Amino acid sequence: MNSLTLRPTVLAAAAATLVTLGGIGGFWLSQHDAPGTATRPVLYWYDPMQPNQHFKAPGKSPFMDMQLIPKYADEDSGSAQNEIRIDPAMVQTLGIRYTTVQRGSLSQPVDAVGSIGFNEREVAVVQTRSTGFVTRVYARAPGDVIERNARLVDLLMPEWTGAQTEFLALLKSADRPLTEAARERMALLGMPSELVAQVERSGQPRTTVTVRSPTSGVISTLDAREGMSMSSGATIASINGLGSVWLDAAIPEARGVAVATGRNVAVRVPAYPGERFTGRVVGILPQANAQTRTLRARIELPNPDGRLRPGMFADVQLSGEESNVVSYVATEALIRTGKRTVAIVAGENGRFIPTEVQTGRDVGSNTVILRGLTQGQRVVVSGQFLIDSEASLEGVLRRLDGAHGVTRESAPEHRHD
Repeated sequence: MNSLTLRPTVLAAAAATLVTLGGIGGFWLSQHDAPGTATRPVLYWYDPMQPNQHFKAPGKSPFMDMQLIPKYADEDSGSAQNEIRIDPAMVQTLGIRYTTVQRGSLSQPVDAVGSIGFNEREVAVVQTRSTGFVTRVYARAPGDVIERNARLVDLLMPEWTGAQTEFLALLKSADRPLTEAARERMALLGMPSELVAQVERSGQPRTTVTVRSPTSGVISTLDAREGMSMSSGATIASINGLGSVWLDAAIPEARGVAVATGRNVAVRVPAYPGERFTGRVVGILPQANAQTRTLRARIELPNPDGRLRPGMFADVQLSGEESNVVSYVATEALIRTGKRTVAIVAGENGRFIPTEVQTGRDVGSNTVILRGLTQGQRVVVSGQFLIDSEASLEGVLRRLDGAHGVTRESAPEHRHD
């Protein structure tokens, strides 16, 4: 840019354009003291394009072809270079709203979806305790819901039959040590104490044994068929309990650290509209889903009446972990440009200072402030975009004035009071 004398027509057009833009914003640019006023001591001079660089004397900026601007001693040392002033009456007319920078702990619920599955800790595996033959399979199939002590299969167990016959013979001989040894042998073969007592009372061996379910639940596998021979330890059936169920919820990995084990969970199931179930987080699985970028939170839900069935979908709201004491402000008070984040701090007598801030995570309608704002400061939440645009216009006007050696006081014909 060449340092040329600004023609009156050009100055008039530039001033008229800036005034029009200020009118669109809803307020007038405030008056500034002339940069060369001798009665105001100057701390340093600066280039508005590089405000962090200070100079001891006026002159041309080494960065841009424009005059340096003075920083006066009677200005607030903490105020930004693009501070603007607005008539307090005009502030009321614009209806500008404010919020206050707060300090405290924040907690944000985490919403997620998930599906209900079996509680894998409530699994009963029914096995043979000795070699035998399946003589009968009761009307059971995988997926059946059964009660505790329900009959599953009948087994003919020759080894048990021989031990029972020997025990009954020793009972008649009245040889107590040998009788107790025979009783111990039946226990070692895996014979239940109830069966031993029944044989002793009846005096007859039980050649066929009915295998029953040790718990209520759903038959997940049934490996016994009539006529099969089964070795000792072979699995007859697996039964999943329904007293409680697991809900696996997909948590965004960015929020996974906010979900802590042991916290309560509110669950709503579309199958039961209007009802709310309460569960507890029992674990956060260590592996993330690479496709959805989520973690799995395992939630345990009581299910005493069996209404919650594996495969059902559910909406989950987890109470997030409270953060440490932090400074925060309403998110709507922040202006995000992509390169920086700005808040408009309200001062006294219509002073507004656009302040660059460093932000942390968003928690609900608030944003954590890491640097730039302090507790108790008033920040604009309504009209801050107008004020920020006016601050930008103020910077343009200063650069025009500084580049051509013209102040607004030297061109009063272009001011609108």
